[in-house]
Amino acid sequence: MFFENLIKILIKYYPIFLEGALVTIVIAIITVLFGTIFGSILALMKISNNKVLSIISSIYIEVFRGIPLLLQLWVIYLLTSSSLGKFVAVCLALILNSAAYVAEIVRSGIASVDKGQMEAARSLGLSKSIAMKKIILPQAIKNILPALGNEFVAVIKETSLASVFFIGELMTVKNTITTLTYLSLEPYIIIGVIYLVLTYSISKLIKFLERKLNAVWLK
Repeated sequence: MFFENLIKILIKYYPIFLEGALVTIVIAIITVLFGTIFGSILALMKISNNKVLSIISSIYIEVFRGIPLLLQLWVIYLLTSSSLGKFVAVCLALILNSAAYVAEIVRSGIASVDKGQMEAARSLGLSKSIAMKKIILPQAIKNILPALGNEFVAVIKETSLASVFFIGELMTVKNTITTLTYLSLEPYIIIGVIYLVLTYSISKLIKFLERKLNAVWLK
């Protein structure tokens, strides 16, 4: 009966599962895109010579890394959902959380570049900002790409917490299917497989991009 129910649910409700997977992917892409932008800004703030900016960035990173994500989701949702809508509110919470982790990834990537690179650039007359943009960051990207890929995978799994707010991602789909079929285990199994396929595919894509980037650097 278990496998029979599994197949019946998959055949009958696969459009709903696909829709949930699409929403999950969209949330993850939005989170990683804007989280990377904001996280990069935070990383540059943290390593800047301006102590005020460095302190602000450090506090932000510690706060958002130290508080459970579900709590962050609830607080930001309650503060912003009435004006922004629940989908945007959830995405905002995930972006703010992801940015704190991306900031440390970017900072460590920049720190991994030999300091002599900056010194050489400055000796050639480049300003610090131009040297960072043209010399340091391109090298740092190669170092941080695997970690950013892992962050993307983590964000996909973290979107499951958004089901609390019923925004249409995979775990919300599970609730919908359970309501329609009165079955819980089978939808969980199907959704688990979908998550596995998504995260595995992204991991392989990141490794492919990493190999391509390494090939470019070796030329």
